Amino acid sequence: MEELKKEIVLPEGDIGDEQQYLTFIMSGEEYGVDILAVQEIRGWEEPTLIPNAPSYIRGVINLRGTIVPIMDLRLRFGLEEAGYTATTVVIILKFDSDNGERVMGIVVDAVSDVYTIADDDTRRPPELTEDDNSDFIKGLVNVNEKMVILLDVEELLMLRMGMAATPYSIDED
Repeated sequence: MEELKKEIVLPEGDIGDEQQYLTFIMSGEEYGVDILAVQEIRGWEEPTLIPNAPSYIRGVINLRGTIVPIMDLRLRFGLEEAGYTATTVVIILKFDSDNGERVMGIVVDAVSDVYTIADDDTRRPPELTEDDNSDFIKGLVNVNEKMVILLDVEELLMLRMGMAATPYSIDED
């Protein structure tokens, strides 16, 4: 039987040139994270406090047997602190690293939308500061005449300084 060979040719600018981002609001600005890194979105619940954790780590929650650190992005980015309201949510993010899966929740004011963004539309952020916050910014994009700040989930979860996202589990009896 004759073996069939097919060569697939993709038109330029097709698959792989776009990503979907879940966007959310903080301090009136819109931010986005790669939707593939989003495990789930939860309503705000008070986490268990961890002594001596950085001020932006609000504590930890037990998510189906996994201990998940909760980071308030407003505090991490040096923005004005705000009270938690009915629209405040925790976005649970995850990614695979050399050390296993990393999971962390980020507290944001509200979830906004899901955008499909072409890689070519993303612009590098200007180098304005030397602090660690600029490492978290993957790029900037204009969507519907507004600027969206795209965040690098891996950089957010690795947290070179302070408490890192961890794959800790607990036994539920």
